[in-house]
Amino acid sequence: MQTITTTEELAAFCDRAKGQPYVTVDTEFLRERTYYSKLCLIQIALPGTDTDDAVLVDPLVDGLSLEPLLELFRDERTVKVFHAARQDLEIFYIDHRCIPTPLFDTQVAAMVCGFGEQVGYETLVKRIAKQQLDKSSRFTDWSRRPLTDAQKTYALADVTHLRQIYEFLNRKLQETGRERWVGEEIAVLTDPETYITRPEDAWKRVKTRSNSPRFLAIVRELARFRESYAQDRNQPRNRVFKDDALVELASTKPANMQDLGRSRLLLREARKGAIADGILAAVKAGVDCPKENLPQVVNDKDRLQINPALADLLRVLLKAKTEKSGVASKLIAPASDLDAIAAGERDVPALRGWRREVFGEDALRLCEGKIALSANGKSVAVIDL
Repeated sequence: MQTITTTEELAAFCDRAKGQPYVTVDTEFLRERTYYSKLCLIQIALPGTDTDDAVLVDPLVDGLSLEPLLELFRDERTVKVFHAARQDLEIFYIDHRCIPTPLFDTQVAAMVCGFGEQVGYETLVKRIAKQQLDKSSRFTDWSRRPLTDAQKTYALADVTHLRQIYEFLNRKLQETGRERWVGEEIAVLTDPETYITRPEDAWKRVKTRSNSPRFLAIVRELARFRESYAQDRNQPRNRVFKDDALVELASTKPANMQDLGRSRLLLREARKGAIADGILAAVKAGVDCPKENLPQVVNDKDRLQINPALADLLRVLLKAKTEKSGVASKLIAPASDLDAIAAGERDVPALRGWRREVFGEDALRLCEGKIALSANGKSVAVIDL
């Protein structure tokens, strides 16, 4: 098991990789104590079965530059294959402003090829490579050195079996003509906007029971402060203060340190210093926010005049299309898309691109009364009217 620890070794391996039809890539990282992921290990494998075709790269070694790997990531001749690539890609974009292209995500491809919702790597190894994975090293501390042989074996398995999985799925996509379907999903993964978290938008992730504009303005300012503070200091946002404390603060609106001290949910560290000052300033900004700048949230279900019977029929149609195509239903159309279509909305993802071919066209015909659905044994038949 070769572990690359110098830039020269990495450059030599990446030179071998350039021009190959594909390479498989995975990473091990830690994020429990930081805002941004800490890259601890990179695994890469070339096509083939030779022992020299798969290596580990130790990014924690002093003096090792990842530039040869980044050059490989930019090489358009070689497909970079990941499984569930989003977190891996976020690391390379945040740390190096580099997103590997061309890209292939085996989790996305598996969903298109009939393996179900967000299928895990272990499942694909069992079903395609006919192998068992030893997952005992999955939750080990990847930042500690030296790595054990068990850790190295586990890490390499994440890219060696991935070769067979990629070749199988890629062949299946070519046979079914669905490469473009996967390509549309990959476009989202290769868009830098996917990996940018803006503090001003952080409040939209906070679950609240009230849609009062003034209350939401305070939530917005508290979430903005927390996100900026966490990013600047590279610590998890929940270690600044948790969502339940944020909602409590937005409700109680503390105006001074004494008010802040009465919070039931705020951690001790947040009751003093920069965090406490930031909380009080955020609450004041929300309280003083001009009326025209208050956030407005419209509940989708209140806004949409949903035809419940039509929504139910669309769910039956989706089930029929899922069974026929083998594509995971959530990938074709989430429940929110179905409700939107039933309410007359037409600018929804389920009616665009490959989803329109698989489901959208018949969904529109169903809404227009041009088709009907009928039970046909254990399946559902679409009948032209």
